[in-house]
Amino acid sequence: MKNFEADTINETQAIEHLKIFYPSIQEEIAQLSAQNNFAGVIQSTVDHLKVLLKESKINIVNRNIKRMEWIYKNGTSNVKHLIENMFIRSFGSLKRHTDSQQWKILYQYIPVKFQQIYLNQTKLDEIMFKKN
Repeated sequence: MKNFEADTINETQAIEHLKIFYPSIQEEIAQLSAQNNFAGVIQSTVDHLKVLLKESKINIVNRNIKRMEWIYKNGTSNVKHLIENMFIRSFGSLKRHTDSQQWKILYQYIPVKFQQIYLNQTKLDEIMFKKN
């Protein structure tokens, strides 16, 4: 029988991939990695995407979202959990950093699985935080 975890990307492996995917924040990722702070690494990638959006580099943002999807698809359950709860949840913030046209362009290239997760999170947030 095949060992499932051996074929998946754990936090350490994900960090190594992210160092390659995000060369401009590689040093920050390495520092957070040395502190075993995978959540911090994910947050730094989100912050970097916001900077790229301010610079109108939507194509680079799209590419980095697709790279994160690859890690998500191949990640352990813990890696997936953190990507869902930090990276995908940040799409609302990314949306606020764009105008409506930029968001339409960005959103159409977000992987369908990430779109589904984001929409479910948004619906749950609306239910949970609905004002009476």
